[in-house]
Amino acid sequence: MKGKIQVIMIAFVAGLAGASFWDWIKADEPILYQEVADSTQQGLYQMTNQPSRTVAVGEDFVEASRKSTSSVVFIKNFAGTDYNRYNLYDWFFNARPSQKVSSGSGVIFSKDGYIVTNNHVIKDAEVIEVIHEKRTYRARLVGTDPSTDLAVLKVEAENLPAIQIGSSSNLQIGEWVLAVGNPFNLTSTVTAGIVSAKERQINILQANFPLESFIQTDAAINPGNSGGALVNSRGELVGINTAILSQTGSYTGYGFAVPVDIVKKVVADIIRYGEVQKALIGAETVDLSQEIAEELKLNTLNGVVLSYIAPDGAAARAGLEKGDAIVSIDGQPIKSRGAFEEIISYKSPGDKLNLGYIRNGKRAETAATLLNINGETGVVQRKVYSSELLQATFESIPKVEKELYKIKSGVKVSQVGAQGFVRRMEIGEGYIITAINQKPVDDPEQLVKLLEKYTGRLLIEGITARGQRFYDVFNVQ
Repeated sequence: MKGKIQVIMIAFVAGLAGASFWDWIKADEPILYQEVADSTQQGLYQMTNQPSRTVAVGEDFVEASRKSTSSVVFIKNFAGTDYNRYNLYDWFFNARPSQKVSSGSGVIFSKDGYIVTNNHVIKDAEVIEVIHEKRTYRARLVGTDPSTDLAVLKVEAENLPAIQIGSSSNLQIGEWVLAVGNPFNLTSTVTAGIVSAKERQINILQANFPLESFIQTDAAINPGNSGGALVNSRGELVGINTAILSQTGSYTGYGFAVPVDIVKKVVADIIRYGEVQKALIGAETVDLSQEIAEELKLNTLNGVVLSYIAPDGAAARAGLEKGDAIVSIDGQPIKSRGAFEEIISYKSPGDKLNLGYIRNGKRAETAATLLNINGETGVVQRKVYSSELLQATFESIPKVEKELYKIKSGVKVSQVGAQGFVRRMEIGEGYIITAINQKPVDDPEQLVKLLEKYTGRLLIEGITARGQRFYDVFNVQ
């Protein structure tokens, strides 16, 4: 009996020793975590040996967070708060200023104070404040690009921690990314996820020439993250967080960011020229589907089909025709419309492309020289004129937009204050004024001078932001 007890004790001690030794040799291996989702514990984590969506503890998330959070700022947009902008007429009719404050995020793009954010974050702002590490700066709006929903701000500061710029074209589906921003006014928030897809088009941009080729991620993005950074595991900027796909307004698993390769072009152009120098192919495209491929007798589903050719545009000059399928650019295969538009967005007017296309089942190539919005290859400097009296900003209209709306003249209303003559006429941003008292208008400065001094019956003709024609009569005293 005594011998049996000794054998049991030896086995027990040996077991403990073996377990301790096993724990010792495994101590340096990473612990893997897997998300658990059941009816009682949604989103909790537990240890597992299964390699499903695993992240090694101590992976570069800590370092990536440290590198990127100091480069993300909190942005406040104030509208209707400057009492000096309101005249006695407004006060007499009780049109008194009311405070409207919205917020978002931004990314320090250069150490001398250039900051990139979303256009919708600073839209209609009268005052923009940037908060960085408890310091508040008054920001100047350098320029915007509604077609990509991007805007560039400038603060007077030096040696700011500019974010390290990465590459979105090298970003892989399934790669880990971090979303850095200020959701729900919670500053310096970091969430992790993967790249779910690239070249997504979700039809949210309302500009005349929208560019959508979003990075889709499942990193949690919520209201307030807009304009913040999407970074890779090395802390490099790969995108600007812009939108979520949700029925509730909060994160449901689908976030979208503008690729940084597009951002770099937009920011550089705005800083240098005041606006983006868009390169246009002069054609509209649709994705290839099985039905379209069968109709055009194509043996591929990769590429885009030209559904419209602008007269005297780059595509027309290159000899392309409606129904041609573009399958490559400079030898690089094109899989989708998003990929096609993204490659074009990197270019400037005057750049040349070698386009591979299929027509009537035969493959061919042609060279196309991209044009600007005026149908030329030079730098575009759009005329812009502001009026404090009217509390509005007006700009000239490029040739491409005139062709789009089928008009020969016009001046666009690019910004309208919370009060003032233009606001009271209910003429909103994006409206195009084509004629005053049946006389065409084509110069912003002349239009402003006419409206500032005019008295009597005023007939205004134009086109709304939705492309509908309008005629309004006003009595100006």
